[in-house]
Amino acid sequence: RMPASIPEADGRHRASAAFSLSFLSLVFSITAFSSSYWCEGTRKVAKPFCKGDSKGDLCIRFNSPDGNGSQAVQYIWETGDDKFVEKRFHAGIWYSCEEMINEDGEKCRSFISLTPASDRGVLWLSIVAELLYVLLLLTGNILMSVEMCYYSSVIDGLKINAFSAVVTVLAGLLGMVAHMMYTTVFQMTVNLGPEDWRPHTWDYGWSYGLAWTSFACCMAAAVTTINKYTKTILEFKHKRKKLERSFRIQYKFPDH
Repeated sequence: RMPASIPEADGRHRASAAFSLSFLSLVFSITAFSSSYWCEGTRKVAKPFCKGDSKGDLCIRFNSPDGNGSQAVQYIWETGDDKFVEKRFHAGIWYSCEEMINEDGEKCRSFISLTPASDRGVLWLSIVAELLYVLLLLTGNILMSVEMCYYSSVIDGLKINAFSAVVTVLAGLLGMVAHMMYTTVFQMTVNLGPEDWRPHTWDYGWSYGLAWTSFACCMAAAVTTINKYTKTILEFKHKRKKLERSFRIQYKFPDH
């Protein structure tokens, strides 16, 4: 009895490992999809004129010999790079936000409206692929949880295992395509987007890394599920051969 329970326990460990990886992938994908930190960077913008008594390095100070005269001459002391200030921004699939100068908070705009018209179709395909990715991950999680709690015939468990493996692999492929399409759209927006948005420097943010971590967990869950299915099939074949061999021995040497 002891050796027979070892493969069953090993199968349960593999099923729980696949479920844990798939669940992590689902959580990471939802977090990344709903956040706006796929890309982060800075924008170089001209400093506004200082208003009233406002002082500091984030606005341009000027001297006026006659503040009430219509022909007053303004002398701007800032030259070159001193005229500009860097504003931090972050962008995601849904919207892009940048910090305000001399004010608290951020100003956000829809990222879809910033995308060049020729690339909006690709962005929408990326959004649809991301939604399908999340939906298939959720389906795979449900199937894996049903398989773990299912105590009927082993054949039914194998069917659920095979279907969850196919769903998880398909989810991983969709996630990879969605991430790559968004990367292409963002780079095109950097080059061809509106002048008042184009970044001076930028790099990928934590959401982008989380999205690819979700993909890695998804593929690891798929490999674990396929491995469990293959191992179960091989064990069945091995048991069948042993059973056939024992029948042949009994047929050759029947008990008297």
